[in-house]
Amino acid sequence: MPLLTLGDISLSLGRPALLDRVALEVQPGERVCLLGRNGEGKTTLLRVIAGEIAPDDGVVRLEAGRTAALLPQTFPDALTGTVFDLVAEGLGEPGRLAATLRQTPAGPARGAIEAELSRLEGWDAERRTLRASSEAELDPDLPLGELSGGQLRRALLARARVGAPDLLLLDEPTNHLDLPAIGALENLVLGFTGQGGRAVIFTTHDRAFMQRLATRILELDRGHITSWPGDYRNYLRRREERLAAERQAVERHDKLLAEEERWIRQGIQARRTRNEGRVRRLEQLRAEARARRTLAGPARLSVQEAEGSGRRVIEARDLSFGYDAPIVRGFSCIVQRGEKVGIVGPNGAGKTTLLRLLLGELTPASGIVRRGTRLETVYFDQRREQLDPSATVVDSVGEGKLEVQVNGRPRHVISYLQDFLFSPDRARIPVSALSGGERNRLLLARLFAKPSNLLVLDEPTNDLDLETLELLEALLVDYRGTVLVVSHDRTFLDSVATSILAFEEDGRVVEHVGGYGDLARAQARQRALKPIGQRSPEPAGDRERKQRAKVRRKLGYREQRELEALPERVQTLEDTVARLQSTLADPETYRNAPERVPEHTSALEAAESDLAATYKRWEALERLATASGHTG
Repeated sequence: MPLLTLGDISLSLGRPALLDRVALEVQPGERVCLLGRNGEGKTTLLRVIAGEIAPDDGVVRLEAGRTAALLPQTFPDALTGTVFDLVAEGLGEPGRLAATLRQTPAGPARGAIEAELSRLEGWDAERRTLRASSEAELDPDLPLGELSGGQLRRALLARARVGAPDLLLLDEPTNHLDLPAIGALENLVLGFTGQGGRAVIFTTHDRAFMQRLATRILELDRGHITSWPGDYRNYLRRREERLAAERQAVERHDKLLAEEERWIRQGIQARRTRNEGRVRRLEQLRAEARARRTLAGPARLSVQEAEGSGRRVIEARDLSFGYDAPIVRGFSCIVQRGEKVGIVGPNGAGKTTLLRLLLGELTPASGIVRRGTRLETVYFDQRREQLDPSATVVDSVGEGKLEVQVNGRPRHVISYLQDFLFSPDRARIPVSALSGGERNRLLLARLFAKPSNLLVLDEPTNDLDLETLELLEALLVDYRGTVLVVSHDRTFLDSVATSILAFEEDGRVVEHVGGYGDLARAQARQRALKPIGQRSPEPAGDRERKQRAKVRRKLGYREQRELEALPERVQTLEDTVARLQSTLADPETYRNAPERVPEHTSALEAAESDLAATYKRWEALERLATASGHTG
């Protein structure tokens, strides 16, 4: 039986309709990803399902006894109270009473609240709220005004989960989360749908998140829903096939309409009684053409490139900076012309601070930064502070002029903005009326109108739809200048970055060659090789004697054979881990054989432990082989 059923849902907030007779079923165990361009109505549809908006027509039906909860994309306007107060809202009236009880001293008022909680059977509301706050790694007494964006996102997720809903609705859940938090969210969603026949519907622009989680893709396009079973890659392939068929159908319709229009203009014969059927068909063709909602064309992003900079763009030596604690410590690097450098790290680690140090906006506590010659820099700040909310879209780009210079040629600002998907009407509204994705596109349009050879982008991918995101990727790959980019989007970094600067503990920043995938593999190997416990320090003389003994010792025959066999052993274990992870991520596992889930979980833990031990043994034998002269 479906967990959720939408029966011909229609909703119009103007013309054309956002939702046009949408029909949908969601089964227990599904993880459904809802895709669509900015402004298509994805958030509206989630709010209809959550019961926050009533449709104009149609029915929303949850299975009897089931509940749904929504994680909103945007933060609440008024942030008052504590983490406990916010999370407790997910329990309804018992949660509100529990929050009030924590602030009420002993007396008659407290007794009345306790009596009301007992009547509502909400005696465990405080315990559940504290547990949800703890699982989100948040202090329940922390004021909401002191939370970072990532912390507030985790608090809102805890509010959605505290009531143990059966259907979890996640609207851009990865926004403001760092990479470790995104990984934790992925595991949470996988575990959520594996318990008691629950389901998840989510929107996201994070393709790695989508690829790992989605069991089905829904596309909201021009008011209609299309369902695509399988993962994101399958969706891309089959969607292109559908769009090609749609284009052919439109061409046939327009050709027939043109033929009938020529016929009707031939004269009075067309209006004779025996041709009334053909006239009616022409009227129907005209009506269909008027009602047709064409797919908007893609954005046409372009960036003006200035004259090439010097070969060495930025050089940092022993750079340190901090306030009460070090943010950047002992950092050195050289950025050459044409490099694409990604910067990653937990929220609050200091990624934006590092950018500002490299650009000269902050003075380091120690060390030096040298910037190259002929630099033309444009800077995309994640808070979009360069945009004046009261200014119009046109003025934000034209700065009072009606034309901008693009690659040496003048273009009208309205025409230029259409490349970034702003219609003429949309281009004349104030910035304050734009969505988050539109503001990102506007800031890109403003910056790309200026010649540059150094692009500095701080979280440019937030809120962008997937098509615009992929176009931005392609533009940066082809850009002949230098790029510094902060991002939590793993697929984006894999596509663009030639190297990664990764924040580690105590302000250390380490450079890794390649994209995010290369960084993740290097970090996984380091974790596998890391000793379980901290060994006590040895006297210097003992260390030297042991080192000399290691160098003198030769690699034995069995150890040599073991070393040769280890790469194949590692590959086998990695395949086993991947297979078991895939099994546990598949909702069919929980539906068809739930009794085997503990068996699969134990097998996965054993395989991961074996893989870590094998990595350690490989490293030890490699060191021994190098010391004794056996290099393979």
